[in-house]
Amino acid sequence: MNTSITREAALRIGLAAHALAVAPRELTLALGARLELPLDESKLAACSVELLREAMDGDGGICQADAADLKRAVRLLWGEGVAGSDLPAREAYRDGDMPGSVRLACASSHGEMLDGHFGSCERFLVYQVSPTEARLIDLRPTLQAEHAEDRNLARAALIADCDVLYVQSIGGPAAAKVIRAGVHPVKVALPAPAREGVARLQASLASPPPWLARTMGIAPPSLARYAAALETGQA
Repeated sequence: MNTSITREAALRIGLAAHALAVAPRELTLALGARLELPLDESKLAACSVELLREAMDGDGGICQADAADLKRAVRLLWGEGVAGSDLPAREAYRDGDMPGSVRLACASSHGEMLDGHFGSCERFLVYQVSPTEARLIDLRPTLQAEHAEDRNLARAALIADCDVLYVQSIGGPAAAKVIRAGVHPVKVALPAPAREGVARLQASLASPPPWLARTMGIAPPSLARYAAALETGQA
């Protein structure tokens, strides 16, 4: 049985297991039977009190727990009030909230850092970025991709709704799969806070370089100025 798990999920399960007075491994296997192994923080976010109750005291359960302990454990599995967690909180977003925005994925292995290699980062931090605002709208663990037949293809699929990928390094074959998914990869040589990369992208939206203009589906500013000159007969 595959019991691999992200560091963040292991932290949350350890704290929840302590609250329920059970062994972390027992809780991992009980949750895995219902949420499917391997576990990550996204799966834990889908845990409910009812699901946890079934895992704890249903058929083959590991022990009984009262309602208060179950509620506390579920909140810990969600990441609420978890001491030692370095993950940033998601920000609310609905499609259409930020007109003129693009979606950026940052390869990350620690907190809100842009410090990941495409083939080994623990998660992608996903930001919606407009000229005036930026929101962290999702954190996408890559653990599931590790068990795919084509890991690079599975990782590319995780960010296929994004426009741009910031990553410390990425090989040629992997970059080709990212590009085929409709995402433009950009290498950032040194680890840095992801928000610094977000700010750089945000600053370029007002006058985007050609590659970003194509990503945004607009004409590059230089071409737009040339087209305007043609229309006025000044070219």
